[in-house]
Amino acid sequence: MGKINVLSFAVANLIAAGEVVDRPSSVIKELLENAIDSGADKITVEIQNGGVTYMRVSDNGCGIIPEDLPIAIRRHATSKIKDAEDLDGIITLGFRGEALAAIASVSDMRIISKPHDASVGAMLTARAGDIIGVSERACTDGTTVIVENLFANVPARRKFLKKDITESMAVSAMVEKIALSKPNIGFKLIIDGKVKLETVGDGNLKNAIYCVFGRDFASKLIETSIEVDGIKVSGYIGRPDNVRANRNYQNFFINGRYVKTKTALAAIEQAYTSYIASEKFPCCVLFIDINPATVDVNVHPAKLEVKFSNEKPVFEAIYYAVKNALEADTQRPSVSLKRIAPQVQQRVSDREAPVEDGRRESLAKRQIQSELYIAKEPQKEEKQYVPKGGFEHVTAEEYLAKYVQNDSAFPEPQTLQTESKSAEAPTHKTEQSKTRGNFNQTEPPEQEKPVVENFAPVVSAPVKEVPKPAPKKLSWRIIGEAFNSYVLVECDDKLLIVDKHAAHERIIFEELKASMHRQRTGASQLLMLPIEVMMTSDEIETLVEYKAEIESVGFEFATGRYTASVTAIPDGINADAVGDMLAVMADRIKSNTGTALITRDIIFEKALYQAACKAAVKAGREYPHEYVEWIIGKLMELPDITVCPHGRPVAIELTHKKLDYQFERL
Repeated sequence: MGKINVLSFAVANLIAAGEVVDRPSSVIKELLENAIDSGADKITVEIQNGGVTYMRVSDNGCGIIPEDLPIAIRRHATSKIKDAEDLDGIITLGFRGEALAAIASVSDMRIISKPHDASVGAMLTARAGDIIGVSERACTDGTTVIVENLFANVPARRKFLKKDITESMAVSAMVEKIALSKPNIGFKLIIDGKVKLETVGDGNLKNAIYCVFGRDFASKLIETSIEVDGIKVSGYIGRPDNVRANRNYQNFFINGRYVKTKTALAAIEQAYTSYIASEKFPCCVLFIDINPATVDVNVHPAKLEVKFSNEKPVFEAIYYAVKNALEADTQRPSVSLKRIAPQVQQRVSDREAPVEDGRRESLAKRQIQSELYIAKEPQKEEKQYVPKGGFEHVTAEEYLAKYVQNDSAFPEPQTLQTESKSAEAPTHKTEQSKTRGNFNQTEPPEQEKPVVENFAPVVSAPVKEVPKPAPKKLSWRIIGEAFNSYVLVECDDKLLIVDKHAAHERIIFEELKASMHRQRTGASQLLMLPIEVMMTSDEIETLVEYKAEIESVGFEFATGRYTASVTAIPDGINADAVGDMLAVMADRIKSNTGTALITRDIIFEKALYQAACKAAVKAGREYPHEYVEWIIGKLMELPDITVCPHGRPVAIELTHKKLDYQFERL
């Protein structure tokens, strides 16, 4: 060990600067936060060479008086707070008074500023933290900060910078986050002379999202808003068809500040459990407004992490805001079609296209020949179970003998009633009768519905739900089925292509889940012999601390040093899953990423996935039209069913207008 030295002010400044400024994007972040705190509504960011050689941030905020310019680049100099009590209710983005001092100590800096009531502005010039001078300068209202030659005096840090394009991307990502956090401010980002981003600043969050992420992303969002126990959650979440392979599109803002928080990440991902595939991550732009006294933003050098005085209400507010929005969503993905380029210029609509007299006869002949060919088409020998009015019917005995005996996974109906063949049924079937049916749009009798047998009822905690409006009565008819998998349904002005397995799976899952919620009582199953679960010491401490909460969902247990002796488990839970369930609960409660009730509900729902999947009709197989009709009828009654429990779409839609556009009828 060497002798203890007291570092000089210059060296201490360089060390402190490394905690705040580590790359150009962190400089831009600090300057943008100062611009926002100044009350600006227009901010321009410009960088060159990734920001290493040149950065400029201009705003039209309140400005700085000339006397304060030299003080502004001193450490711990700020206009945001004054006393220690001010730290209990921070509402500004900056407050430490370290940013400008840190930036000035590792670069060449110029600050040009003019308050709105001043006749002339002033410019401060500094190099490596030393003030060169302050002079008068003609300029517009507001402040412009120019930073050049970043880390020129700290070569050890400069060599760790990435390529210019990588640093530019980091700056762009930072500006995007801040632009989303303040939709009422117009942002412009210029990189190497080219405008890369520009927002309108009209206060509309959807417009800011559009400017940052594009039209396709913005069109696949669901709006959400909820306020629970003084915590307000608002913004947009991605639809189940708007997911990503990573968390880069998850944006959380606590009191207008972009942050990374495990509590919010866990809440949104758990809310999406039965809506997207397990390997995918949801997208969101969510604002959490909370009492500033209950959140500490002074726990991270870059203020990217926060600490809550109580994470549980924050978790629940985000979870239920997302869950309610997903359950209320009725949007389905649409089919994207590319219009075929016309072969003839100035082509007009078929309805208005003139036909020469000499061609009318040939057109008529071709039409007659086509109809004769369709009429003479031989019938298939294989039976097809299709709608009344043109399709062949099957008796209950024939159906049970042909399908159910060979497919025990299909939900067996209690009674399958079909009408006998009518003596007046047409003997000649055209192609049109094979593709169009006169389906009865009413629900089959109660005894004809698929029934899921041998599934033990389970218990769940209540979910804070938003009352749903009564679904609109839709006019629909089934017009056919493709590949024994996809049902084509004409519904109002749309064509729905329904995955019958996914639709039936979700219908069964929702019915099972509704039954689970109706019967939830927190009942327990007493065990004849206790189950010994090995756990770590911190997991045991969590079980002891939150014993009342965990026992409220149906557990009863006693704890030892490294084991938990479970004497009762929630009704409907398999004994083999007790160990994993307790471990997950303890981990989520300890890390503030879940509660006992929500964790139990998610585990219950996952148990329902497999039951619903096995009970649903199978793609690629033929079923009586009554089953298909019942599935479509239920789907139309429940427009919020848009994805199966595994995250696949239940139906996609194609509007009449898109079809007309594809065939050049518009």
